[in-house]
Amino acid sequence: MANQFSSYPILCASFNQDYSYFAVGTKLGFKIFQADNGRVCYERDIGAFSIVEMRFSSSLLAIVGAGEQPALSPRRLCLFNTTTGVPLQELNFLTSVLAVRLNKLRLIVLLLDKIFLYDIDSLTILSTIDTVPNPKGLCAFSHSLDACYVAVPASTTKGSVLLYNIMDLQSLYEIDAHQSPLAAIVFSSDGTYLASASEQGTMIRIYMVSEGTKLFSFRRGTYPSTIFSLSFGPSMQLPDVLVATSSSGSLHIFMLGVAINQRNKKSSSFVGAMIPGRINDVLDPAYHHVLHNVVAEGVKSYAVIRKVEKVGGDATYKVYSLRAWISVITYSGYFREYMFITNQKNECSWSLEREYSVLSSISDITTPS
Repeated sequence: MANQFSSYPILCASFNQDYSYFAVGTKLGFKIFQADNGRVCYERDIGAFSIVEMRFSSSLLAIVGAGEQPALSPRRLCLFNTTTGVPLQELNFLTSVLAVRLNKLRLIVLLLDKIFLYDIDSLTILSTIDTVPNPKGLCAFSHSLDACYVAVPASTTKGSVLLYNIMDLQSLYEIDAHQSPLAAIVFSSDGTYLASASEQGTMIRIYMVSEGTKLFSFRRGTYPSTIFSLSFGPSMQLPDVLVATSSSGSLHIFMLGVAINQRNKKSSSFVGAMIPGRINDVLDPAYHHVLHNVVAEGVKSYAVIRKVEKVGGDATYKVYSLRAWISVITYSGYFREYMFITNQKNECSWSLEREYSVLSSISDITTPS
């Protein structure tokens, strides 16, 4: 996630695909951390970076400068090897690179109104996609090779999403998700689900990608708030939870697994079968939990659910206790990890497990293998 506010010490923050490492870019350089212990495993102080993206736990990075030095042009993408400490190859563009995504086979580069799709080994251009102007570089990427999608805004005036299959090199369809322009979009880890939020930030909606149909909606709040990040839990089936951070400084967690199981329970009853699903489009607030004051109000933040554990469960409706580890990177320079626990009665508790500054962390230089 690239930073749009240069007053922050952190210019960008990103996790690798399995959340085992995370990277931050600053005005001095970039650092890669082990997510489990917070140790710095690689750092490079050579100037400001607006994009640092990893490919799983390999030594390959895709980095883009912030333009504060001539050698770090925002129009130049560098593939960098942390083992040798030297660039592998550079790609130059006519306009600034706004976002980069990659997996084991593909490299995606987003400009203001174009997407360049490359074979990551040969750097052969496979396709160029014209898009509506996308100055925030907003996109979602599913790195799964079986369901490898990219989603970008389809309009500058409303919250519609355009989906592409980047393995088959074809456009799928457009989803009219919100009335206001998009602020955040994200795929589940296997590309089955897509979550979105608009610039209003009051509603979070979730879609089934294969059909383009809306599964359900959550109300984040009554008053508008800028959604900074969305993240599904790591489940390869139905994700159990979705988290969001916003300009209010709160961390929101939405219980997808509980919600859909309770919906199935209601629909199996006689009364439930008589009520159209659209009437219950906005799910009960009981499925939404909030931790306030995680970040100072207005400070940009980025959260992911690194791990989820389920305990017990009702055999019929799969009501279980759940424990989730949620990592938050603040653009003011801090890493915080919370443990969220909910029981079979949907009662929840939070605890702060770790907190440290990513600007002054202890180094333990070992390159990811």
